[in-house]
Amino acid sequence: MDDAVAQKLKALDEAIGRHVRPDSFPLAIRMLAPGEAVPEGLRIPSESLKENWIVCQSIGVARRYGWGIAVGKEDVICPLAAIAFGFRKPNDEYLHGFASVGMYCENEDAATRLEAGTWRFEPGRYDYVCVAPIARATFEPHVIAVYANSAQVMRLVNAALYRHGGRIESTTGGRLDCAEIVIQTMKTAAPKVIIPCNGDRVFGMAQDTEMVFACPWDFVDDLLKGLEGTYKGGVRYPIPVAMRSTVTMPKHYQELFKMLEEREKAKS
Repeated sequence: MDDAVAQKLKALDEAIGRHVRPDSFPLAIRMLAPGEAVPEGLRIPSESLKENWIVCQSIGVARRYGWGIAVGKEDVICPLAAIAFGFRKPNDEYLHGFASVGMYCENEDAATRLEAGTWRFEPGRYDYVCVAPIARATFEPHVIAVYANSAQVMRLVNAALYRHGGRIESTTGGRLDCAEIVIQTMKTAAPKVIIPCNGDRVFGMAQDTEMVFACPWDFVDDLLKGLEGTYKGGVRYPIPVAMRSTVTMPKHYQELFKMLEEREKAKS
């Protein structure tokens, strides 16, 4: 990783910390192509821990423990994520909604359409997905992801639209948010807002109060300018609520205050 990337990661981490203040580490995510070396300092769970970690679980560990993680075919035991990230080829059962009928869909037709809409990489295109806190990443990421509450995500959306306007458009299937965070963002090359899925809540410990903002690495300069520009324009987090008008006290409080004023007048 060259110095320019390291400096941009540092600037981004500081800007998110100042303007957004998320409860967990904002993340850098990179897909490794076949033959590409695993970056320094990353744990491969099947090798270093003798455990199998799925993608959403790895994201959860990275953003809460502060670890750098790399997971690939030998790690990921979630068949849906393994297929989505191209670690395994889809079979006919998968394509016809075997994993979704009776759980997410009423019948095979609905389940087939659900799987057809899932974001996927081509099989074999990548060997690993790498994830680490921005401040500790030893690689140039493809995607930046921030788990945050809705007000903090709104802050990031405002920043993302600062230079060019428009809208942020995202799709969701209510599951496989790992694919929506990484694959959707990479394939569309645009910022996204993602709803954590059931698996992320169970295995990645995503909370009911959390959403995800994701953007491509190439978008970071715009995001940095947007965070600073919207801050100067008065868009802040925590939200500066209206607290400056004169409030109305309960009737008994008003009467007591009048008594206090009358007593002071009588003494003067």
